[in-house]
Amino acid sequence: MNDRYDAGAAGQGADQYELVGYDEYGRPVYRQIPPQQPPQQQYDPYAQQGYGYDPYATGRQHPVPPYDPYGTGDTGQQPPAPSYDAYGTGTHQQHAGAHSPPYDPYGRAATSGHQPRVAEQTAYIPHQAGPVEEPLTQDRGDREYHTEQFAFVEEPDQDSEDVIDWLKFTENRTERREEARRRARARVVALAVVLALVAAGGVGYLWYAGKLPGLSSSDEKTDTTTAVGAQKRDVIVVHLHNTKKGGTSTALLVDNTTTKQGTTVLLPNSLALSGDDGSTTTLAKSVDDDGSSGTRDAIDTVLGTEIQGTWRLDTPYLQNLVDLIGNIEVDTNTDVPDPDAKSKGAAPLVRKGKAQTLSGKTAVAYATYQAAGEAQNAQLERFGQVMQAVLRKLTSDTQGATVTIQTLGMIIEPPLTDKDLGAFLARLADLAKGGDYKTALLPVQTDGTLSAQASASVVKDVLGGTAKSPDKDAAVRVSIRNASGVKDNTEKARVVLLNGGFTFLEGGTASTAATSKVVYADAADKENATEVAKTLGLPAGAVGKGEVSANADVSVVLGQDYKPSSS
Repeated sequence: MNDRYDAGAAGQGADQYELVGYDEYGRPVYRQIPPQQPPQQQYDPYAQQGYGYDPYATGRQHPVPPYDPYGTGDTGQQPPAPSYDAYGTGTHQQHAGAHSPPYDPYGRAATSGHQPRVAEQTAYIPHQAGPVEEPLTQDRGDREYHTEQFAFVEEPDQDSEDVIDWLKFTENRTERREEARRRARARVVALAVVLALVAAGGVGYLWYAGKLPGLSSSDEKTDTTTAVGAQKRDVIVVHLHNTKKGGTSTALLVDNTTTKQGTTVLLPNSLALSGDDGSTTTLAKSVDDDGSSGTRDAIDTVLGTEIQGTWRLDTPYLQNLVDLIGNIEVDTNTDVPDPDAKSKGAAPLVRKGKAQTLSGKTAVAYATYQAAGEAQNAQLERFGQVMQAVLRKLTSDTQGATVTIQTLGMIIEPPLTDKDLGAFLARLADLAKGGDYKTALLPVQTDGTLSAQASASVVKDVLGGTAKSPDKDAAVRVSIRNASGVKDNTEKARVVLLNGGFTFLEGGTASTAATSKVVYADAADKENATEVAKTLGLPAGAVGKGEVSANADVSVVLGQDYKPSSS
């Protein structure tokens, strides 16, 4: 299509335009045609109507009066009509020669000065530079404005939303930082409040459970709602038999179900007990002679307890138990030499120190070790350490503890069963893991009796019983130590003393002595000592004052001059 376009000039010499294409919005784009000589005859289809255009090309285009939609009567020539771009900005072209009256899309009469071009007359082809725009003449003094000329103002302007978004995006950085700081402070305060509540809840639970350090103890627990004597306790006696060296170590395992406290009460071998015949004997002697049943009854009588069963634990079973649960940790208080070492400078089997790991073999060695000249209580305390360490390592599950006991293959003495023992040890293990377990040594006087201190601190508070030592006036206790070199003399002397109404105490053996001695410590026992010498067939010169063995009123050392047949 090669139509020509008249930008508004009606006569000759006016600028001519032709269509050259469309821009990306579909608007036509024109270019100016340079004037030609002679000027071509214009095609004016509307010449008959007076518009200066002849559609049938019947003749030359004649000048026509400018179009005045409002009849203002202004028939003068007007400058070329300005074109408008996509945003309503007018572009102007200056031409030489006559100018046709401008076209006013709003019906406004053209007066003077440059007018903006019609918007649809200005468009550009993509990637093609548009015509150079002339600066808009600022001539407003004689210009009349009408409301309809500014109708575009009412059209929605999307740029305002873009401006708002930009203002939001460019918000002051300091304010954003302050807001971030306020949020961070709020989070810190909230976290501090949560931690404070958690800590308060934990302290409250510990206080409620009686586990708060400094505010709870076994003594405070016993003084609560339940009286000491009314508290429920489960008690089992355990005897550790040293199968290699001989001797026993005894302890009571106590589970106070009222105060949720566990205790191992260590019983010295010198504890005085009453025998089946009413005579006085020691704990060690009772274990050997009377067995577990008789010893259990004797302990109940002396301490006022009620023992539910006896656990005989030989050293091989203790070794297997420690190996089975996977070793234990003990704060050892001495070095234990290796009995199998061939040289004196060999490394000890157990070293003194904190948190020493003990296997089954080393645990047995430490639990049964008693140095030369050391009291039996020192060895007993080591046994207590091992027992508490075993309970800490043992499972708290009843079924698991029962399986462990059954795996050892021990012979459990009635009425105790392997299930009862497993359940009992599981409860003690739970207390030991929670720190509610302790070990206490029963204080025993030199004569084997219990003092008032023992009655208050252990017998009453821990065991809930009442101490009742054998009556000293019941029978004179005589300790026999054999130094005659004849093993059977001890048994013969025992029979003679029992028949004479005395209480026999085993004193062991000693190096061979030529003469026998009968010793008393208290002057009140001098007469008893004389009577003992007469019963054994010893001369009166053998009686003298001196130190006697524990629990005994009179001590006798049988020498080579002792003749059982003469008694």
